[in-house]
Parts: sequence; structure tokens; C-alpha cells
Amino acid sequence: MCTYLTEQIEIDGSGKGPQGWNRVTRATVYVDHPVHAPYEHTVNIDLVDPALGPGARIGLELTEEAARALATAIGAALDSAPPGLASANQ
Repeated sequence: MCTYLTEQIEIDGSGKGPQGWNRVTRATVYVDHPVHAPYEHTVNIDLVDPALGPGARIGLELTEEAARALATAIGAALDSAPPGLASANQ
């Protein structure tokens, strides 16, 4: 079942795609049919800089378990680092 519910946030970082490293300014997260992963539905995360066009898209297709584990791992890594170490204001 597709929910068509999409979360979009502005982000600030870089990601590596087919053409090399790109700036990423937006993350789109949704649950839908994957393009490549061998599952009926996945948590899909698209990282883009809209100014670079769709060819610069970096995509993830994760199982629910993998997406939750990734979110937990990100939180744990941030919690173990000194506050502000990876901040935009460093």
C-alpha cells in the first residue's frame, strides 16, 4: 500500500553520486515501491540539490528495520561527539 506521504527537509552537506561529490540541500523521505531493492516497499531517501537537476540525485532504499537502525546510529554518533563538533557553525 502506497501512502503518498512525503517528508521534505532542507539539509546542508555533500553526497557522492554517479558524477562524483555534490552538495545536497534537500532530503525527501517517503515509503513507496523501490526501484532497485528486492522488496515490495521500502523507506526511500532522496538527497538532492535541486539546482543540479535530477541526475545529481543520491537515493537510498531501506527496509524499515534498516532505516530505524540508521536513525539510531546517527543519534548515537552525534550523542558521543562533543556538542557542535559537526555543526554548520564550527
